[in-house]
Amino acid sequence: MQAGDPRGELRRATQREPGDAMAWIVLSEAELDAGDVAAGEAAALRALALQPGHPEALARLGRAQSMSNRRQEAVASLQAAARNAPQHPGIAVWLGHVLEDVGEAEAAADAYARAHVLLPEDAQIAAYLLAWRRRICDWRDLDALSRQVRQAVNAGNAAVEPFAFLSEDASAAEQLRCAWLRASEIARTVRPLPQPESTSPLPPLFKGGKATAERAPEALLPGAANTCTQPDLDGLESIEIPPFEKDGSGGICSPIRVGFLSNGFGAHPTGLLTVALFEALRSQPTMETHLFALNRSDGSPIRQRLQAAAHALHDVALRPHEQVAASIRDAGIDLLFDLRGWGGGGMPEVLAMRPAPVQVNWLAYPGTSGAPWIDYVIADRFVLPDALAGHFSEHVAHLPRCFQPSDPRREIPAPPSRAACGLPDEGIVFCCFNNSYKLNPATFARAMSVLHGVPGSVLWLLSAPGRGDERLRDAARAVGVDPARLVFMTKQPHADYLARLRHADLFLDSTPYNAHTTASDALWSGCPVLTVPGATFAARVAGSLNHHLGLDEMNAADSAQYIAHAIALGTDPERLHALRERLAALSTTSGLFDMDAFALDFSALVLRMAKRHRQGLSPAPLAPGASD
Repeated sequence: MQAGDPRGELRRATQREPGDAMAWIVLSEAELDAGDVAAGEAAALRALALQPGHPEALARLGRAQSMSNRRQEAVASLQAAARNAPQHPGIAVWLGHVLEDVGEAEAAADAYARAHVLLPEDAQIAAYLLAWRRRICDWRDLDALSRQVRQAVNAGNAAVEPFAFLSEDASAAEQLRCAWLRASEIARTVRPLPQPESTSPLPPLFKGGKATAERAPEALLPGAANTCTQPDLDGLESIEIPPFEKDGSGGICSPIRVGFLSNGFGAHPTGLLTVALFEALRSQPTMETHLFALNRSDGSPIRQRLQAAAHALHDVALRPHEQVAASIRDAGIDLLFDLRGWGGGGMPEVLAMRPAPVQVNWLAYPGTSGAPWIDYVIADRFVLPDALAGHFSEHVAHLPRCFQPSDPRREIPAPPSRAACGLPDEGIVFCCFNNSYKLNPATFARAMSVLHGVPGSVLWLLSAPGRGDERLRDAARAVGVDPARLVFMTKQPHADYLARLRHADLFLDSTPYNAHTTASDALWSGCPVLTVPGATFAARVAGSLNHHLGLDEMNAADSAQYIAHAIALGTDPERLHALRERLAALSTTSGLFDMDAFALDFSALVLRMAKRHRQGLSPAPLAPGASD
């Protein structure tokens, strides 16, 4: 919130003019922007009482209903708003959002397309249309929309969402610029919490000094000069946690309170990846873990395990940003990990308030935050090599192992029959269970080349929203592949999904946005992953998993090598069997799935961050085994 309390001013304005519907609408918007759903909804209802059917008031009411997960109510409110203001592009966009949420995929696409027709030069609307067309595999005008979005980012337009931008064939520098622009907008409107008097002075927020919204990212991020020269870490053993320092000079004398903020604490990729690590961290004397859940409990076994593993699980769902930040500050958190970043459902505004003295980007958002309120990013040397570090606003804290944890307690039941899965009785089963927005014409064409080269094979895909499956079958037909060779799987409970992976012979990864959780699941289930590591973090995650597993030969240099390797494996059953046998052995010996060892390395890294802060040192790049 800005100095001067703008929401307070707006509340006083409604008190002075209680009959002014527009004043209530403006207040509703401000309350919702601050995450105060109840106050935002109340203001919208007050406006509607004064002017029934007002489209702007209906739109804010729909937004409030959506934020509180009353999705069908939100659809009804926004459909009414759109009927009352058919030429309003913003209302069409909000309608598209809630139609997405209720599964009306094609209607959502129509709403975004309508908004784009009304305001074709608007980059944000173009980005929404582009992202949703990717999800429903509607590749019409894809190149033109992508050019418009990338040009907007390069021109300094802050309207493009960084998460959706990861699916574009953009450089790491462009991704930094997109994230920095978005962060700058938040930095202009959010006021940090007062610094507690009892803590050490906060370190500088950026490598290059104090960040301001007015300075360009290039000025803040000198680039390669900020990276450190690091030794080859292949084969490095786990870091031993150094003993606590008790000399009164800023050393660590008590467990570090480490917070994790996410909307994925449940049967969600974040929960699935982290639960075993949190269980292992419970035994680490250096850390006290606090989970701050932006999502209500889903009652899942994963949520129950998370609750038991953490020292405390704080339910902060549906609370205003200030209250969430205050909860983190009141818990005395030393280091706060943002496990959502720019992904949907996160709260960057909370991080911008600086509720913890050291804040870290990790896991769920595979790129730079571009944010002055984030000090470190957790990575490994493969997924974020030195050449990429200059395109990250954070200091890189490298683990000596793959940055992505997993759950070795994942049970894999016996699979249903191939016929029950829609698979033929015989033939190689290639799969790609990435979300449909990660598919694109180039990735799909590469997969079709593989099918051409392996007679009798099929490609098993996760079913796309709307008519996405139909569009993909049409695309296969257009290049001479029988559409029946595409098999689609609807989303399954996690254990059932893992069981079905037993039928998959080879996972064909996507570019430029890799498989992440899905790659870990495939490898754990015994299905090798073939990928082409790219030039961004999001394009190197599957490659990192292969590298740390000991299967570097599954990281192809380019698409031609990828296709040739897939065809060679698909036409040589003995070679494919040998690869799967090797994968099974490496899964138990490589350390990729060893969460006890991961916990030791992770705790050591956390300890080094905390020691730097308590000794009054600024954040700095952290290499495994280095002396700080």
